[in-house]
Amino acid sequence: WLIPLSNNIEISYSKCIRALKGITTEHAAPQLYTTLHRRARSSAATPQITTHYTIHPREKDPRWEGVEMERFADEADVVIVGGGPAGLSAAIRLKQLANEQEKELRVCLVEKASQIGAHTLSGACLEPSALSELFPDWKERGAPLNTPVTEDIFSILTEKHRIPVPMLPGLPMNNHGNYIVRLGNFVRWLGEQAEELGVELYPGYAASEVLFHEDGSVKGIATNDVGIAKDGSPKDVFERGMELHAKVTLFGEGCHGHLAKQLYKQFNLRENCEPQTYAIGLKEVWTIDEKKWRPGRVEHSVGWPLNRNTYGGSFLYHLNEGEPLVALGFVVGLDYSNPYLSPFREFQRWKHHPFVAPTLEGGSRIAYGARALNEGGLQSIPKLTFPGGLLIGCSPGFMNVPKIKGTHTAMKSGMLAAEAVFARITAESPESETAGLHVPEYSDALKESWVWKELYAVRNIRPSFHNYFGLYGGMVYTGIFYWILRGKEPWTLKHCGTDASQLKPAKDCTPIEYPKPDGKLSFDLLSSVALSGTNHEGDQPPHLTLRDDAVPVGRNLAVYDGPEQRFCPAGVYEYVPLETGDGMRLQINAQNCVHCKTCDIKDPSQNINWVVPEGGGGPAYNGM
Repeated sequence: WLIPLSNNIEISYSKCIRALKGITTEHAAPQLYTTLHRRARSSAATPQITTHYTIHPREKDPRWEGVEMERFADEADVVIVGGGPAGLSAAIRLKQLANEQEKELRVCLVEKASQIGAHTLSGACLEPSALSELFPDWKERGAPLNTPVTEDIFSILTEKHRIPVPMLPGLPMNNHGNYIVRLGNFVRWLGEQAEELGVELYPGYAASEVLFHEDGSVKGIATNDVGIAKDGSPKDVFERGMELHAKVTLFGEGCHGHLAKQLYKQFNLRENCEPQTYAIGLKEVWTIDEKKWRPGRVEHSVGWPLNRNTYGGSFLYHLNEGEPLVALGFVVGLDYSNPYLSPFREFQRWKHHPFVAPTLEGGSRIAYGARALNEGGLQSIPKLTFPGGLLIGCSPGFMNVPKIKGTHTAMKSGMLAAEAVFARITAESPESETAGLHVPEYSDALKESWVWKELYAVRNIRPSFHNYFGLYGGMVYTGIFYWILRGKEPWTLKHCGTDASQLKPAKDCTPIEYPKPDGKLSFDLLSSVALSGTNHEGDQPPHLTLRDDAVPVGRNLAVYDGPEQRFCPAGVYEYVPLETGDGMRLQINAQNCVHCKTCDIKDPSQNINWVVPEGGGGPAYNGM
């Protein structure tokens, strides 16, 4: 399962570090494994998997005695974590306001990908409303929106047939006026606009830690250390990360951000909201026969190969970028119950449908990737502000699920955050009870914006699928209460708990027999991951950490037949025989990780904690 690695990441990362120097778990299952049980277990009985310092503190490791641990610090007015649509829109809007009012404002943005846009993956069909607000002249600026939607097709698939569904005006899936884009290219363009305005962009820097003032407010972030060996010991080239302090820190890490998870617990931000629910989206890009190419055509489907009680669907978009390209993908709600289900293999199977296969036959697959996405909607949005910081974009989750769109809402959240933060920072006497500024005005502005109105109108569509009729009951609900009443029903439906809690024991489920890939339309996992450009420094502690190394075999394999080996879209998790031949162990192939976060979300024991690897590691998507 291992992908060949490059030795260049650590070297370039260290150079960047030197250059910069100049300037609660919602699921209760893990309680089955008490602290007493852990301490009593013999280390010889369970092979050690996790070596990361977040699990094994360096203060207790004699190999770290005498190692210099001082970090250099730098100051900015605003620090932004994450170079996606939300983070970049916030940075751009901050500098626009500063330049308009002739104010000095230092804005620093850190991004874990080696290049801006390299970790970005989406369908994507972009609604340009927020972009037009940010840059009314985006066409003149050369924004890469090259494919206006010209044709909209929606289908219910059975195993052999297609039932067409009319795309009526007003339905959430209607894409009139939208653009098919390669979102990584769009994000890269946003990065260029930000730099022109004076934003300091630092790709290749993974924010690994939230820093706090003595009064508990957020002080900023620290980037990850480099030069740690796979066994957790310091290498000769070990260097500490650096600290970035700010008056306000904006967290725009994307779906299920690992720093946001810490903030939820630190400030109890999820106290008054529903648990977040998620899906996994898998995507490929193909070149196809030019005779089959229909630039601007958008196709969506629900139904086969999923059963009526598994939420999900597909997309197939025809791009207009000078060559016959299509972007296609499959989305599976992570609240599914059968541990034998493999989202990756469902995707591969879907491509063989008689309505889909003709488009791809004779074509060539050129890219693959995967990413988790928020599906909780309005009910699952946490408290967004806290002393010293706030949450923007897909980190808290502003995706419009029935539209399958979140870029426009993420961008708008970043812009509203920027406007609220700028007003507070530049006030003559910015009042604050804490060292880190608290900006509740952001939440107020968001609730008065079109983002909140849009999410309120569709709030019940996703949870409406939790009924006996599943998919079909949800579609009927959507037709009545959204298309006719526009979401004005006087109730708000609830979700069914966390996605991790939805899996049933393997003994209660039917194994799923998937067909073997044919190498023409469907493919194996390893050849797919190779197309993602994924690359990590091999000699570093696995960033897929386990709170308890015994849980995978003792519970996940024993009760759920090891679902992590199926829900991971990159072959990171494998159960292999022990060298002694008397059992199994979990092997983590961290080099393969595409940073989708699905394991952290769906693990039924909530034992996996995804943390950032060394900056620059991960997928290298080219316009995904």
